[in-house]
Amino acid sequence: MLALALWFAFGCFALAQILCLYRLMRAPGFSDRVLALDTMTINMIALITLFGIQRGTTVYFETSMLFALFGFVSTVAFAKFILRGDIIE
Repeated sequence: MLALALWFAFGCFALAQILCLYRLMRAPGFSDRVLALDTMTINMIALITLFGIQRGTTVYFETSMLFALFGFVSTVAFAKFILRGDIIE
C-alpha cells in the first residue's frame, strides 16, 4: 500500500513540476516567474523526500534540507532584487 501511495505522490509532484515549468516559461511578469521557481523548489524537495522514503535512507532527507536552504536564499534574493533593483546594499 505504501508503494502505491509513493508512486501516486511521485506522479502528482511530477505533474506539478511540469505545470510550474510551463508557468516559468510563459509567465507575464518577473515576479510570477520567481513564484513559479519557488514552487518548483518546494516540489523538488517533496520529490527528494519521497525518494528517500522509497529507498529507506536518510541521505536524501539531508539533501532535501540543503535544497530547501538554497531555495529559500534564492527566493529572498530574487524578492529583494525585484523590490530594490540590487541584492547587496
